[in-house]
Amino acid sequence: MTCSRHVVTSYHRTNLRHHHAHCTRADLRSCVWTENAMLVKVQYRGKRKYIKLHDASYAAFLEQAKEKFMIPRDTSILLMDDTSTELDEEVFCEVLGEKSDITWTVLETSALNDSLALSSCDTMSANDAPTLPPPKRQCIDARQTSTDDLSLHAKELVQSVLEHMPGGEKILAEYKRKPEITDQTRRKIVNMTVAAMIEKHGSAPPMEVRTRCALGIVTLFPCLRDPYSQKGYEHFFDAQSNEGYIAWKLKNIQRELSGGDKRRRSSSSRDPSRGPESEREVTAEHQLDGEQCLEAMSLLKHSTDELQVFIKMRETFQHRQKLIHDAEMSSSVLQHFPRFLDTKGLLLQDFELLFGEGTANKLIEKWGTFLKPKILKEARNLTKTALLQSLLNSAEDSLDGQEDLIGWDGDMSTLLLLVCLLPPQASGKRSVRKVSIQEAVNHVVKFHKSCRSLQEVQATDQRQPYILAVGTARNAIHDYYVVVDGNLIPCKAKSSIAAFDELFKAHYVFGISYDQALHNMYTFLQTTIYNIDIGLCHESPRVKELRAKIVN
Repeated sequence: MTCSRHVVTSYHRTNLRHHHAHCTRADLRSCVWTENAMLVKVQYRGKRKYIKLHDASYAAFLEQAKEKFMIPRDTSILLMDDTSTELDEEVFCEVLGEKSDITWTVLETSALNDSLALSSCDTMSANDAPTLPPPKRQCIDARQTSTDDLSLHAKELVQSVLEHMPGGEKILAEYKRKPEITDQTRRKIVNMTVAAMIEKHGSAPPMEVRTRCALGIVTLFPCLRDPYSQKGYEHFFDAQSNEGYIAWKLKNIQRELSGGDKRRRSSSSRDPSRGPESEREVTAEHQLDGEQCLEAMSLLKHSTDELQVFIKMRETFQHRQKLIHDAEMSSSVLQHFPRFLDTKGLLLQDFELLFGEGTANKLIEKWGTFLKPKILKEARNLTKTALLQSLLNSAEDSLDGQEDLIGWDGDMSTLLLLVCLLPPQASGKRSVRKVSIQEAVNHVVKFHKSCRSLQEVQATDQRQPYILAVGTARNAIHDYYVVVDGNLIPCKAKSSIAAFDELFKAHYVFGISYDQALHNMYTFLQTTIYNIDIGLCHESPRVKELRAKIVN
């Protein structure tokens, strides 16, 4: 199979005698060095950034690129130079040294493979096919160009729709002036796009038309693209599950036209239960079983030596996970391991054994410099209510003389703004009352006056975990607890953000599902911040849209 367009081949050296996986500084003497690190210019999806390489190896370069551009770790990527030639591991050191001043391009392998069917290379007849195997990455240019053409055509389609719709030109002008899209504007874009589809194709437009419009929206408005999903536009329309804003709008119109109230059906292949209740493989070392495990559990019930408690809890982690995911035994975990109720930090240890130290630290690492300011920025665009304004005032430490309805500290107030950004969804059952945002906030944290007895709390029958903040006032807390089935688990945390980190982790440590009213908020944190089960769990379009706004 040949291609009429430029054929891209990998760098190669015919007389390569000695190859090393890592480059030395002497190999890269022409590169820019600072503080014993090399600075390299890289671009991904139109964004350009510097990458600081301490370990000049091919694998390290790709890992740094994924971290810098927040590309999921399991995504396969490749590296290309300024001539659209792929760089491979074999000659990484030599070529990087020779081309230290160019901007390298990172591409997703899946994006290239998806566009293969649209490439002219695939339209060649069998008689034209070569007898020899094609070179590595043959026709990458053609496939990339084809993908770019599809995006451009889709963008022009949506732009044309908006230009011919009342109010559409105003949206384009405002975006040109300020590249941001509010929820209200996004709804208008979807309504106009769906109206144009129905006018041309009827109330059931073809799947490819819906997909093209979704692609066009995120191409015309890049701030709406979801960088964590495979294609970036699934929150507008996902052909696999027939979900997204476009699908929802079409279903509402179809329901109105039919006069019925059909139940929603989902054909999603993703596992909707993938999350805290999922049983995971235990890779912790030095795990006890049999009689040794029973002896350790017996010792734990009576030991007061904190160091010994942590060691034995670590050694019985695998057995504890089996109990947690056993339907008949899960409710008795705290009876078998009562040290959770009086030893701070055990919950954190179990979560780290499940996911590793890197995942365990993500919320605290990303909070102050990344997540908190982005949440505040998005919350300011919401329709103002007394609750929202009070949370904003507390989060920004400027009450402006207004009555303080909530009074939590800045971090807790910002976290609760996430509930406003990702409010409770209707359950779909008419007999079930929709939970209000105020009620959902109370499902996250409850204040307990320090002069009152904690026995009052233990009488609660709330299943899903929540934070009990004990202090003299909401912004003067001295102790935090995670409440699970009426049991108070003391937090190691001394700050509200650290206490919330323990609350999130409690779901996974004890295998407890998210509170239905907070499902969107927890799922957003699970995938976007902790990077757990990315692409494996079901996310609502609202979750994907917020991620697109915050990450972009």
